[in-house]
Amino acid sequence: MTARPEALQHIGALLRQARLSVGLTQEQVADLAGLSRPRYRDIETGAAAARMTTLLNIARALGLELMLIPQALMPAVQSLLQPQDANDLPAFAPQPEEEDHGPGFSRR
Repeated sequence: MTARPEALQHIGALLRQARLSVGLTQEQVADLAGLSRPRYRDIETGAAAARMTTLLNIARALGLELMLIPQALMPAVQSLLQPQDANDLPAFAPQPEEEDHGPGFSRR
């Protein structure tokens, strides 16, 4: 089975977005994942396909994990990941921490 160019570009765009969000350079990700920078660049730009083990190493270098999700569950997973409106947060979004009022303070 041959990878479709649009799929490679989509994966590359997701990797780039993740890399930028954690503030790493392509060279840093490549080093952490055990790749050369040109090889990582080719994967991130969608110019080259990567083996699953390579994608796992890249994901972990970016602080991510890859999961295989049954296609039948994708609508449920996507609904958890995408907010419905501006006030809705995904289930995994960090919640703002309450102010620390010192030891012994409890809210009732």
